[in-house]
Amino acid sequence: MEPKGCLPAIQRTGEVCLLLQQPNSTQTNDINLTTGMDILLKYFPDLTPLQQKQYAACFELYKEWNEKINVISRKDIDSLFEKHVLHSLAISKFIAFRPDTQVLDIGTGGGFPGIPLSIFFPEVSFTLCDSIAKKITVAENISQSLELQNTDFVIGRVEQLKEKFDFIVSRAVAPCEQLYRWTQSYIEEKNSNPKFNGYLLLKGGDLKEEIKALKQVNKKLIIEEYPLSNWFDEPFFETKKLLYIY
Repeated sequence: MEPKGCLPAIQRTGEVCLLLQQPNSTQTNDINLTTGMDILLKYFPDLTPLQQKQYAACFELYKEWNEKINVISRKDIDSLFEKHVLHSLAISKFIAFRPDTQVLDIGTGGGFPGIPLSIFFPEVSFTLCDSIAKKITVAENISQSLELQNTDFVIGRVEQLKEKFDFIVSRAVAPCEQLYRWTQSYIEEKNSNPKFNGYLLLKGGDLKEEIKALKQVNKKLIIEEYPLSNWFDEPFFETKKLLYIY
């Protein structure tokens, strides 16, 4: 089923243990899953049993869906936990969203960073938006399989949204200046978190010119840059950064 517009929160359809009854995987898949969960627990040792089951289920779900609809680079699928799940969770190292926070994930693709964050913050509401219907179909189906109750899905351009959000997250979808022009009116003015409402953008490489272009649009913006290597020591994160804009 393809979603149309903003869907209601997914309702539970059964016990989480049922969603873990995936088809038998190969020995290689078992190794990749074990290694991925080891990496995840290395940085997040306090995950609940339910969260651990949901993250573990992500591996087979994304592997199966990716064979039908390419939402992750085929060469990266075996590194799902490091390059996609852990990368998304860098945001949780920077801020602990309070319950009932509203978060918009722009250009979510197959659900990143929105789905890993929605598992980590079950009391926070996430709206995942992408203009490509088949990618949202993947993200919604995975959310349903994980029995997440805090995700909504939107097919279409972000400019069509009418809601307000405390934070807007994104993963290398577009230049900061472009994202800001599209969405500056969607940021809720009233703050309810330890940090001011704004943007949490996962980026890579040299961002000087991108930040300069954004400041030309609004000189009053405060832009903070955090290397992900502050939190994760794998080589993949050496050039990755989090931009906090408010």
